[in-house]
Amino acid sequence: MAIEKKSSSVDTPAKPAGLAYLVGRLDHVLNQRLRDSLAPYGLSVPQYTALSVFRAYGSLSNAQLATRTMISPQSANEMVKQMEGKGWIERRPDPAHGRIIQISLTASGEAILRDCDAQVVDVENIMFADLGKEERAQLQAQLRTAVRALSAHGL
Repeated sequence: MAIEKKSSSVDTPAKPAGLAYLVGRLDHVLNQRLRDSLAPYGLSVPQYTALSVFRAYGSLSNAQLATRTMISPQSANEMVKQMEGKGWIERRPDPAHGRIIQISLTASGEAILRDCDAQVVDVENIMFADLGKEERAQLQAQLRTAVRALSAHGL
C-alpha cells in the first residue's frame, strides 16, 4: 500500500526563494548598507529611525516612540538617553500628564537628520535604480499593505 503525501495549498520551493525569505534578505542587506552610511555621522539605524519619527510626529512619549520605531520600551529608553546626551533630542514633562515625559527633536537633531537623509536617499537610489517612479510608488504601497495586513493579525 502506497503512502499518499498530503498536498499543501502553499507551494514550497526547494530553495529559500519565497517572499518572506527575500524580504528578510533585503532587510539584512539594507540595514548593513544604512549602518555603513550612517556610521560616519555617529548615528545608528534605530537612532536615525527615531529622529525621523520625531520629525514626522513631533513630541512623543517613550512608549509612543517604542511603538513607532518597533523596539521595546526599554530599548527606546536607552536610545533616548544616548540621543539626549548628544543633544539631538530633549525631554520635557507633559503639561497635561505630570508623569509622562514628552521627547522632541532639537535643532541639532534636525541638522544631523538632514545630513543623514542624503545618505539614506543614496542607499534607496542604489537599491531601486532599475525601478521607475511609478514602480517605486507601487512597491511602497504594496509594502504598506503587507505591513498593515500582518499588523492586523497580531503577527
